[in-house]
Amino acid sequence: MSDSSWGAPPPAGQAGYWGPTEGRPAQEAAPAGPAYDAPEAQHTRPMPIVPDGPAYGGDRDGDRGAARRSGPLYQEFQHGSRPEPPQARTLPAENQNPEPMPDAHQPAPAPQKKSAGRDLSAAIGVGVGLGVVIVASLFVYKAVFVGVIAVAVVVGLWELTSRLRERKDVKAPLVPLAVGGAAMVVAGYVRGAEGAWVAMALTALAALVWRMTESPEGYLKDVTAGVFAAFYVPFLATFVAMMLTAEDGPWRVLTFLLLTVVSDTGAYAVGWRFGKHKLAPRISPGKTREGLVGAVLFAMIAGALCMQFLIDDGRWWQGLLLGVAVAASATLGDLGESMIKRDLGIKDMGTLLPGHGGIMDRLDSLLPTAPVVWLLMVVFVGST
Repeated sequence: MSDSSWGAPPPAGQAGYWGPTEGRPAQEAAPAGPAYDAPEAQHTRPMPIVPDGPAYGGDRDGDRGAARRSGPLYQEFQHGSRPEPPQARTLPAENQNPEPMPDAHQPAPAPQKKSAGRDLSAAIGVGVGLGVVIVASLFVYKAVFVGVIAVAVVVGLWELTSRLRERKDVKAPLVPLAVGGAAMVVAGYVRGAEGAWVAMALTALAALVWRMTESPEGYLKDVTAGVFAAFYVPFLATFVAMMLTAEDGPWRVLTFLLLTVVSDTGAYAVGWRFGKHKLAPRISPGKTREGLVGAVLFAMIAGALCMQFLIDDGRWWQGLLLGVAVAASATLGDLGESMIKRDLGIKDMGTLLPGHGGIMDRLDSLLPTAPVVWLLMVVFVGST
């Protein structure tokens, strides 16, 4: 029955919704059209089609044309009220989204994926680019690589002194540190350890004198920070230049770089996958003991291969010892810079390298590892 039949009278002489019409004169039937609005037409409104069943007074086996005088719909019509079409009925607002039953099956929450915390694609791209520049300068002309070290030192000093000024109001003199730091690297390459120590002393003296041109307030903390910066960045980097002076110097430097990178990669990969026990939660919550084991294993394997195939007169067992030492010094260097950044209340030293942070965030493991590798190389295969 179409929706337009709502309120239309049944045809004369036929069984309508209110019962059969036998015995009624045809002329008494309400005609179709506007006349159905007459008062007597109120008794001829059709009953809507409702599902069969006991709840609605329907009878599957009986006459579907006449409603049984039972059920809630009949009672509603008996009081003169028109029922609402079934499809128009809506649940109350509080019942439209009912709470699930306590015993209903709830889907398990999706496991959260571990995040690396950085943009890995950018980090890999920048790392590859730096590697190409370093390797090219290392094997093309040694002096070019010395220049690369000096530039890295100056940028690292600028990042460190800038963060000290911003976060602690410590005004370490950058100009004498930058000039003295670059001179320190060159002196180490030309004159060895003796030249590095002399340049270090002169740089510290220059920082003391430079700071005298300003107010005495805060002098002690400023020059102390300057001497610390001179030792931490350029002096430790000088050992890389000293490694380069040997006949197989480029291969020694490459071994030093490879072992440090492999150690960091092993710590990250193993710690990210299996790390459960924190190594130093108050300093660097992300580092784990499992990651340290991974760093040692990866560095030992890389050290054995490098000493056997890259270093003149090197032996694989020397590489195992070198790998252990590199893993330890790289981890301590990383923790050391993490301690500095935690004291300053920062995440990275800079933003120069996308995915890595600043130059100092890449030098943190390399700087303390350089003197360790230089010393072990001298012990294992000599200084020339």
